[in-house]
Amino acid sequence: MNIVWTITLIASLIVMLVIDPANAFSEMLNGSEQAINLSIKLWAVYALWLGILQIIEDTKLDEVFKKLLNPIISILFKDVDEYTKNQIAINITSNLLGMGNACTPSGINAIGGMYKGGNSITGNMSMLIVFNTANIQLIPTTIIGIRILHGSANSSSIIFPTILTSIASVTLGIFLSKICAKIFLKEKKHE
Repeated sequence: MNIVWTITLIASLIVMLVIDPANAFSEMLNGSEQAINLSIKLWAVYALWLGILQIIEDTKLDEVFKKLLNPIISILFKDVDEYTKNQIAINITSNLLGMGNACTPSGINAIGGMYKGGNSITGNMSMLIVFNTANIQLIPTTIIGIRILHGSANSSSIIFPTILTSIASVTLGIFLSKICAKIFLKEKKHE
């Protein structure tokens, strides 16, 4: 992937220098400044949500979420231990609240709990990836925060469309993940 990004960067620089060499470097510096400003603002948003996740873990609210989500987790994630179920519950809960990348540590811990050795992905791992990629968001806080930072007049207008599209994408993702797991895991068993 590093090669792809490097080629893309070099090609973009060459095109910029050919089309508008006078403004190429000023645009690169302006873009870098905007990227740094956005990164600092997002860092603050993520720090806030990671702090809230830590509070949830410290107050044992994660256990409550695990109990509420346990029926769904038990159906979708077969043969996982309690620690992994807890990490999956934290991951799903943080996605429900729209915390986005702040749920990465719990996702990594859950994948670690599912890892059984070897170099191939399991059905449980692919299901968690589906949940993280097409997650259901009740309150898309990160996107609302970005919209506020950029001066949106009605930053929360995306809540209802986000709920609808995220439910549809997770439902389709679960369905396709289950189908693919049956097809590909069946083929691996026959080999």
